[in-house]
Amino acid sequence: MGWLLLLAAGCSEIVFAVSLKFNDGFTKLWPSVVTGISGIGSFYLLMLAIRTLPLGTAYAVWTGMGAVGVAVIGVFWFKESADWIRMASILFIVIGIVGLKLTHAD
Repeated sequence: MGWLLLLAAGCSEIVFAVSLKFNDGFTKLWPSVVTGISGIGSFYLLMLAIRTLPLGTAYAVWTGMGAVGVAVIGVFWFKESADWIRMASILFIVIGIVGLKLTHAD
């Protein structure tokens, strides 16, 4: 259950970070509401996940998911660079996340 909570927390973190792009310094109501709700939800779900998962593992996976998710969205949605160094770096983060999952005994 901890890993499902962590997955949800990571997805909420991605929504939080992407919504920052649209709230224009918290001057736009609905993007600001999305930012607030997703940020609170992400932290809450992370808090629930660390009840059963090691803190270091959970935090690393949570931040890694956010970084990878936002970077990928940046490439596809915001037309950010997709050069090979950037893609390789994202891949290394994914490998780290998988490694943390594989080395955690449930």
